Amino acid sequence: MSLSFSADEEFAQKLDAEDPLRHFREKFHLPIGADGKPSIYFAGNSLGLMPKAARKVVERELDDWAKRAVDAHHAADTPWYSYHETLREPTARLVGAQANEVICMNSLTVNLHLMMATFYRPTKSRFKILMEDPAFPSDTYAIKSQIFHHGFDPKDALILARPRKGEFIIRQEDIEAALEKYGQQIAIVMIGGINFFTGQLFDIERIAAAAQKRGIIVGFDLAHAVGNVPMALHDWNVDFAVWCSYKYLNAGPGAVAGAFVHERHATNTELPRLAGWFGNDPNTRFRLHLEPEFIPVPSADGWQISNPPIFSMAPLHASLSIFNEAGGMEALRAKSMKLTGYLQFLLESAGHSKLTVITPRETNERGCQLSILVHEHPKELFTKLQVVGVKCDFREPNVIRVAPTPLYNTFHEVWRFAKTLVEHQ
Repeated sequence: MSLSFSADEEFAQKLDAEDPLRHFREKFHLPIGADGKPSIYFAGNSLGLMPKAARKVVERELDDWAKRAVDAHHAADTPWYSYHETLREPTARLVGAQANEVICMNSLTVNLHLMMATFYRPTKSRFKILMEDPAFPSDTYAIKSQIFHHGFDPKDALILARPRKGEFIIRQEDIEAALEKYGQQIAIVMIGGINFFTGQLFDIERIAAAAQKRGIIVGFDLAHAVGNVPMALHDWNVDFAVWCSYKYLNAGPGAVAGAFVHERHATNTELPRLAGWFGNDPNTRFRLHLEPEFIPVPSADGWQISNPPIFSMAPLHASLSIFNEAGGMEALRAKSMKLTGYLQFLLESAGHSKLTVITPRETNERGCQLSILVHEHPKELFTKLQVVGVKCDFREPNVIRVAPTPLYNTFHEVWRFAKTLVEHQ
C-alpha cells in the first residue's frame, strides 16, 4: 500500500478530496485548541468524539421524563421499558451477530463478570484461564478475582501468552502452542480482540477454533475492536464477548456497554447465571412477587440484570445511526486501513531512528491505532504534541498511541501529525 503514497502535502489533500466518507466529520463536535482551530484528535481509542445528534437524542429523553414521568416507561415515543430492544439490530450488524445474541447493558467489566459467572465453571482438572500479556488491567483484575472466587490461585490458574523476547506482538503460533500444552487444563480463553497497548488485531476466528477443538470456552474483550474492524462473531463461533461503547462507538463517557452470547448458549435457559429482574421472561416480569422463580429470556437478554439505563443508552442511538448511514464497517474499514497505512508510510519515509511503530505492519493485523515507541524523552515528546494541539495518549513507559478514526479524521491531519511528530522529536 505504501508504494502508492506520497509525502507531499498536496497528496494528503487529494486523498481527502477523494474520500467518500469526508462529510461524516461534520456530524461530530471537534475539540478546539488554544489557537481557535480544531485539534488533531487521534484519541478515539480512549474516548470517541460527540455526535452532534447526541444532544437532541438525550434531550428528548429528558423531555419525556419531565412531561411524562413514570408513564414514559410505556408511553414515550421510544418507551423506556423496551429501550434496549431498539439497539439490538444495529449493534448486531456491527459485531456480525444475530439480534438475539446481543444485549446493551451495564459496563464492560460488569458484563465480563456476568459472562464469567456463566462460563467459568472450573473443575479440579480444568480450571486454567489463558489471557494475553499485557491485557487491559481491568480484565486482569476481573479474571484474577474470578479465579480467587472459585478457590484457585492465579499463580496456578492463569496462563499468559506473551510476545517473544525483543518482540512486541504475540504470535498466533504461540497462542496455539499454549493451547496445545495446557489444553486439557484450560477452562476459558479470554483475550482482547485488539490489544490496547500495541494495537494488534488477533485472529479471533482462528483462536476460537483452536480452543474449541480442545473443549475450551472462548471469550473476547472487544473494547478496541467494536466500531473499529468488521467482525462476524456468530460465524466465527465465539462463545461470548463484551465491549464498551465510549471509544470507537462514540456514545460518551460511561455509556452503556454490550455483550454477545452465541445463540447456542443464549437460547439455553438451563445455563447458570447471575439473575436479575430484566433477565426474566417479560410475560411474567410484572407479576413480581407472585412469580418468585427466575425464568430467563431465551436470548442474550437473559443476562440483563436491571432495567435499561436510558441516559447512557441514548447517545449510542445517535452514533449507531451514523455507522448505518456510512454503510457499516466495510466502508469504514477501507478508509481506516488507508489512514494507518499512510501514517506508517510518512513515519518510515522520514527515516527517524528514535521512533518505532510496534503495531503490526500488516493492515489486516491492526485496527485504527498505531502505537509508537519513543526511544528518547518520550514524555517530553508527548507534552510537546499536546502543546501544539494534538490529542493522543501516552502509555508507560514510552509508547504514544494514536488512532486516526475514519468517521471524523482526515488524511491531512495524518500528514500534519507526522510532520509535527518528526519535527519535535
